[in-house]
Amino acid sequence: MIKSSEFHLRGGRSGVLLIHGLTGTPTEMRFVGNGLHRAGFSVLGMQLAGHCGDDADLLATGWRDWYASVVEAAGRLREDVDHLFVAGLSMGAILALKLAIDRPHAVDGLALYGTTFFHDGWATPPVGRFAFLLPLVTSLGFGRGMVSAEVEPYGIKDERIRRRVVGAMLSGDSQAAGLAGFPWRSLAEFQRLSRTVRRQLGRVRAPCFVAHSSHDDVASLRNVRIVERGVRAPVETLLLDDSYHMVTVDQERAKVIERSAAFFRRVADGRAPEPLQGARLAAAIE
Repeated sequence: MIKSSEFHLRGGRSGVLLIHGLTGTPTEMRFVGNGLHRAGFSVLGMQLAGHCGDDADLLATGWRDWYASVVEAAGRLREDVDHLFVAGLSMGAILALKLAIDRPHAVDGLALYGTTFFHDGWATPPVGRFAFLLPLVTSLGFGRGMVSAEVEPYGIKDERIRRRVVGAMLSGDSQAAGLAGFPWRSLAEFQRLSRTVRRQLGRVRAPCFVAHSSHDDVASLRNVRIVERGVRAPVETLLLDDSYHMVTVDQERAKVIERSAAFFRRVADGRAPEPLQGARLAAAIE
């Protein structure tokens, strides 16, 4: 039976919905949640459907179930606040974009951490790089029971935090650290979600704050460029030089929290985001 790991920190009239990643847990958003709460925001760290249990629990759900849980949590938080911001990590960032696409009048701004449309970082296992084939492979009945194991450095550069997270993950404590691998059928569902959102990015009107590691081991800077070029809204980009994929728990998390809070305040006050760093990024990685 899946237990709830959601956390709700009541604060001011601006609220932030926090969405964790695929196979992850609300715990990976806890540092950011606590920091934003100290900055005066109400915070809801939601739990995606099928997560914080075992592989079978996750495989009983698909991307539409994950997204439905985002819609439900956003509706609950929206009732209590005047401004709703949505922040997601990895696949959580894709779900945040989907919510802004479908409910433009409900979402005031987005924070996208380690945005992952493609698993194409420097430590991505081969199955991740060919994950775009998984919807076809799994629809043909192949890959049942197959799991792509997480690998070093597990998205975390800080060795102390990495040891703690990996220890919990490998011990089977999925509530604290998520699953130790990605079932192929769940990766196929992720690919379907990614493809859907990429096609719809031009409908995003909410301003975006993007925080991404320059050395992301899971998702390359190509994923940042997709956001910057695809959305029809201001994008403020923060590139981090001393972190890996899990920027919400890694060595520069304080910077992520500070910049997120400042971004949300500016949007709530009706001020434009800071000038694009992203324009220089896009040119640099051409």
